[in-house]
Amino acid sequence: MLRYLTIRKFAAESGYTEDAIRSKIHAGIWMQDKVWKKAPDGRILVDVEGYHEWVESGGALKLRLKGPAHGSSPPPLV
Repeated sequence: MLRYLTIRKFAAESGYTEDAIRSKIHAGIWMQDKVWKKAPDGRILVDVEGYHEWVESGGALKLRLKGPAHGSSPPPLV
């Protein structure tokens, strides 16, 4: 079995729909470079080993936030 699969192939193997996979990626549930990678040609590939780690961790692999969330305000000045 290959380590990296296209979304279509991973969907066929895992039972997740392609939309569910894209939603997990877009929402940050699956972290880039942990559960998925962008190939040199720009395609998104699912890292099967990273997926297994995500499953076994109970989904504990979290997205590292890159700044404040949309709509959030800075902390109040005291």
